[in-house]
Parts: sequence; structure tokens; C-alpha cells
Amino acid sequence: MESTDTPSRWEKLREIIELGDQQLLEEHIEKISAAELVHAMSHLDKDDQLRLLNLLSPDYSAYLFEEIPDSQATELLEKLSAEKAATIIQEMWSNDQADLISSLEKEDAEAILAKMSPEEAEEVRRLARYADDTAGGLMITEFLVFPESETVADVVENMNQHAEEYSDYNVQYVYVKSGKGRLIGVLRLRDLLLSPPHTPIRKIMIKSILSVTVDQKLDQLLEFFEEHDFVGVPVVDYQQRLVGVALRKDVLEAAADRSDAELMRTRGIVGGEELRSMPVFLRSRRRLSWLSVNILLNIIAASVIAIYQDTLSSVIALAVFLPIISDMSGCSGNQAVAVSMRELSLNVLKPNEILRVVWQELSVGIINGLILGLLIGMAAWIWKGNPYLGLVTGGALAINTLVAVSLGGAIPLFLKKVGMDPALASSPILTTVTDMFGFFLVLSLASLMLPLLT
Repeated sequence: MESTDTPSRWEKLREIIELGDQQLLEEHIEKISAAELVHAMSHLDKDDQLRLLNLLSPDYSAYLFEEIPDSQATELLEKLSAEKAATIIQEMWSNDQADLISSLEKEDAEAILAKMSPEEAEEVRRLARYADDTAGGLMITEFLVFPESETVADVVENMNQHAEEYSDYNVQYVYVKSGKGRLIGVLRLRDLLLSPPHTPIRKIMIKSILSVTVDQKLDQLLEFFEEHDFVGVPVVDYQQRLVGVALRKDVLEAAADRSDAELMRTRGIVGGEELRSMPVFLRSRRRLSWLSVNILLNIIAASVIAIYQDTLSSVIALAVFLPIISDMSGCSGNQAVAVSMRELSLNVLKPNEILRVVWQELSVGIINGLILGLLIGMAAWIWKGNPYLGLVTGGALAINTLVAVSLGGAIPLFLKKVGMDPALASSPILTTVTDMFGFFLVLSLASLMLPLLT
């Protein structure tokens, strides 16, 4: 693939859109990587994006939708006519179809489904009912399955007759079902091609098969693929009927998307994914909903300093150490938050195990608190030549670190138990409490030892 600077890619894309040359446009898209395409799309204004989609054939548009971020794809889909959107969605993989339809307003989704064939629309509705983080929500329905009564010749003939349709399928295995539709075997293509034509496929299928049910969670699927080096795994319903295939790449992608979403929430991005191409007021409103709460919490924390302002004015050196103690305690607490969040997501920890978590964090807090307190205390002593200043700052950091890791481990569990989002609320609550307590420790200890500090 040729290498040029990315800015020239989107400029070239815009030039071709203005020309209205579909063939030239599709040739240009074929020359650039998926990453370059996503970057180029983000530089086009909304009108050019829509003109691009209206110029492209449905299969090229489908490829573009599969590469750009979900929020951007949803926004574009809402601006297209229902008929145009339907032609694009019909070219996408079944799991991507369901994801896009689920992200739309109900009225928009139904308008698009009405333009699709009844069979395909019903299939999309069925897949959209499954939760995104389950095997049913992640599976594709493009797979090959044949009745056990078929012969090798029957299967090969069917594959030849539908070669064009199956060409996009990820055909690693052929599945075998019973007369009642239950999954009973898997047929390797090698065995299929090397067996006599008249052989019933039930004679050469692998009977000891591994499968997952439609309700299995993302973490369970991750564990499955860690234990088994499979490209995909068949998904069955409660009657053991084959309903789809969960691909390894889709499971790993979903896990990465979940991690990204959790990271966004911990940073205060409310309402899901944010891109700078979104409307300014929407982005502002989402951020302010978190920031406005944080400013109130910070005012509460700062009120502790106001109470001890006389002590602070007497020992001005304390002002240097207040933000250090606050920041270091917050860092320690957020480490504990991250571990609790991870254990909750893996289901190795339950919300009612708060006391056990606090007990386990205390040992880490004692060790880290003593070491960090000793370091900051020595720095204060050396700087001002006053060991009592070192005792105040070091003691405050040691105690606050112990408090921070205990709370950091417990807060996500408590929030989960009361039905709140731990990823969104844990960090602000922890920061407020550790700031208040840290300021209180430093300034109250300094007040008690004021004659020795001045």
C-alpha cells in the first residue's frame, strides 16, 4: 500500500466527493488503510460525509460503517433516508446490524427495518434483543449448518451452488444438526473434502463439541478463548439448537470496547463515547454533569483549609505539602479502586464483601503508608531543618494512605450494591474524602504542635 501523509488523504477524499465520481471514490478508499479512512472521515464536515455515503455503493458504505466509531456511525445513519440506510445495513455482518439498529431511536430503527426484507428484519430484531455483553449479542448468524442425513456430496454441491453467498463467510467448520435442529456435531473441511461423496456427514463429524449458550457473559467468553485456541465457538439456545457463532475477534473487540468505556466513565465522560466531531453543546453538557458535581465536592474539601487558615498562615511551609499529600493519597486510593473494579468485572468479588476487601487493603496501606510517609517526612525535615515538620507531614501522609486504600477498595463495592455506576462515581467520592481527611490531618497535627513548628 502506498504511503502518504494522512492530511492529503482526506483532502483528496473531499476533492473526489466534489467531483461526484463513484468509481474514483471507491478506488481511493481501496488504496487507504482502515485507520486512514477513519481519520479522513473525522475531518469531513457532516454534509460531505452524507454526500460520501450517497455516492458509495452499499457494500463500500457498509465497510466504512464497520470501521468508524459506533457513535459516529449512529449519527450518520440517523441522517440518511430509511431506504438508503437499509441497503447499507443489509451488507453488514449480522452482529453489526443488530448493534447499529439497537443504537437508534425506536422510530428510526423501525423505519429502516420496514425497508428490509421481512425475514432479515425479523433476524435483526431477534439479535437486538440480546444484551451486548452476551454470546447472543456478539454472535454472527452467517455460518454453515446441514442436517445429519446429508451426504458429503450434498454438502459439497450446496457449497458450490451458493459459492458467491458463502464467499464472505468465515468458513472454518461446517456444523451438523439433528432432525429437531439440535447441534450434534462439527465437520472439518479437510474431512469433508477427503471423504467419499456418498458418506453421510454424521459418520465423519466430530461429536464431542464445545459450545456456549446465548446468555453467557463476555467474561465467560474471554475465559473460553483463553483456554481454547479457536477462531469461533458455536452458540446454542436452551434447546441446544445452533443459533450463531461467536468469533474470537469479536469477543476481544468487545472486551476492548468495554475497557475503553470504563476508562471514559472514570474520567467523567458521561453518556458514553465522545468524539470531537459531536455537537459542542452535547459534549459540554455531558462533561459539565460530572464537573459540576466535582466542583461542589472540592469546595467541601477546601472548607477544611478555611477552618485552619490561622495555622496555615503561621506555618506557610505546610501549603507546599498539602497538595502532595492530597495527590499521593488519591493515587494510592485509585489503585485500590482499579483492583476492585477489575475484580467486580471478573466476578471474583461480590458487592457484599466490603469488610474482606478493607482487611486485605489495610496490610498494603500500612506498608505503603509508612514508606511514603518516611520519604515525605525526610524531605520536609531536610528542607526546613525541622524534624517536627517532617513528623506532621509524614504522619499525615502515612495515615491518609491507609484510609485511602481502604476506602478505594470499598467504595466501588458499596456503589455497586446500591445500584450506582462504580466507574463514574468512585473517583470523585474517594478524592473528596481523602482530600478532606488529608487536609484535616496535616492542619490538626500542625495546630497541636504549632509551638514546635514556628
